[in-house]
Amino acid sequence: MEQTITLLIYIHAFFGGLGLITGIGSIIVKKGGKLHKTLGKLFSIGMLTSSLISIPISWMPNHENILLFLIGIFTIYLVLSGQQALTFKTKTNANWVDRTISGVMLLLSIIMIVYGIYALVNNNFNGIILLVFGGFGLLFSVKDFIFYKKAKKPKTSWLILHLGKMNGALIASITAFFVAGMGFKNLVAWILPSVLGTIYILYWKQKVKPKKIRKTT
Repeated sequence: MEQTITLLIYIHAFFGGLGLITGIGSIIVKKGGKLHKTLGKLFSIGMLTSSLISIPISWMPNHENILLFLIGIFTIYLVLSGQQALTFKTKTNANWVDRTISGVMLLLSIIMIVYGIYALVNNNFNGIILLVFGGFGLLFSVKDFIFYKKAKKPKTSWLILHLGKMNGALIASITAFFVAGMGFKNLVAWILPSVLGTIYILYWKQKVKPKKIRKTT
């Protein structure tokens, strides 16, 4: 059993490393180019595979890790919804795939919040982690449904959504690398990737945001 778990951990680490390297590469190269698209696909494959493997690992005996489990769930949601955002380049209405991804995240977020409150009441401080992740998940999924309901979407809304979700997945992978991979469990390791990533996301949102045309009289 332990040998199987060890093998899964190595596979998880390999694909996580692939996702991390290609994810960083995709933000360096020219956006929309062939290399960017190739790196983006490899990033998605790497992060989805690594995250899917991390979920059962995080529940196995002597390897229980609520952080690994939650980051896995969030990464899967962010990558899938980030890829789906590209489909809004040619469509205006959300389909069942979009709604299912956001709906599952919404449901899981509510479960996290409820269980987080229960854990804190019983003096289990993992409840704080559950509440934080649950709160963010609830915010993101609710924003998804608000976006889906908008009859008229801005021209670059699909790109802004894609950038936000995929960079969010990269932030999660970098945080996991520092906290779970390198063992840096201090506040800086938790916060710095999110701060730098958020600044980068806001920069690109402003860059691709449609500019208002001034009216001349």
